[in-house]
Amino acid sequence: MAFEIPKVTYTGKIREVTLGKGPKAVTVGGETSYPFHLFEGAMPHPPRIAMEVYDTPPEEWPEAALEPFKDVAKDPVAWAKKCVQSYGAELIALQLVSTDPNGLNRSSDEAAQTAKKVASAVDVPVIVWGSGNADKDADVLRKVAETCDGMNLVIGPVVEGNYKQVGAGAIAYKHTAIASTPIDINLAKQLNILLGNLGVPDGQIIVDPTTGGLGYGIEYTYSVMERDRMAALTQQDERLQFPILCNMAKEIWKTKEAKTKTEDAPTLGDAKKRGILLEAVTAVVLLLAGADVLVMRHPEAIKLVREMIADFTAK
Repeated sequence: MAFEIPKVTYTGKIREVTLGKGPKAVTVGGETSYPFHLFEGAMPHPPRIAMEVYDTPPEEWPEAALEPFKDVAKDPVAWAKKCVQSYGAELIALQLVSTDPNGLNRSSDEAAQTAKKVASAVDVPVIVWGSGNADKDADVLRKVAETCDGMNLVIGPVVEGNYKQVGAGAIAYKHTAIASTPIDINLAKQLNILLGNLGVPDGQIIVDPTTGGLGYGIEYTYSVMERDRMAALTQQDERLQFPILCNMAKEIWKTKEAKTKTEDAPTLGDAKKRGILLEAVTAVVLLLAGADVLVMRHPEAIKLVREMIADFTAK
């Protein structure tokens, strides 16, 4: 008697969301089964990887993380171009760290011009990520949305404290909003409801569940993402049927294990390999939990994860 694999019956589907515009636009979502369960359902669009670009030279990156970009780290436009031309980036994730009011506190106008220059310089979709300060991001991301009208950016993080201002910008100038909540499925659903009530179309929402690094809380992120997918696919919860984005690179490369030099901790092995593997393993864990877009940093880690995605999606 032949063995038959037990299969889950799915009644829901993840919405498809198109990021960017033109020939290099990227569509994510559309799954009708749990991640990579191709024997049970469809996964029409493979997960995508966005490469980080900072709007100011990074000061605390480990040497291994900075080395591939040291010649362009002072110029976000050149950095974005290198990511696309040298490393084949499918998306760019511009991190507006200089707008942090506890840091350089650069103005919204300056940030918006930087975003416009970067988006104009590459032909792939661009994610624009604020400083994480809700009040400052409300002003910055609204200005970015206006200045980059028609560029179909992906802007965030959109949180409960600024969803009206940033959401209005997404509606008016047709950008995709990243609904970001702190590792809680109920808060994630609530923010999606608020954005929907505001008028943000479902096709312009992607979810950020907040990401922990390997050994630094990733199990909480995984659990929330897993519950999100269960509710979306088996319980027909329409306010959780959105693609998931994980802004993960900064969480990996700030950890002690990634930042400690080889000579300071020889028992941990080579620092470069250690950081790359930490990023790659974290990425794979998040893919298995249901991530549709990963924001990554090191080209070698990205290469490893691309190979994993190809293997997972091979038919």
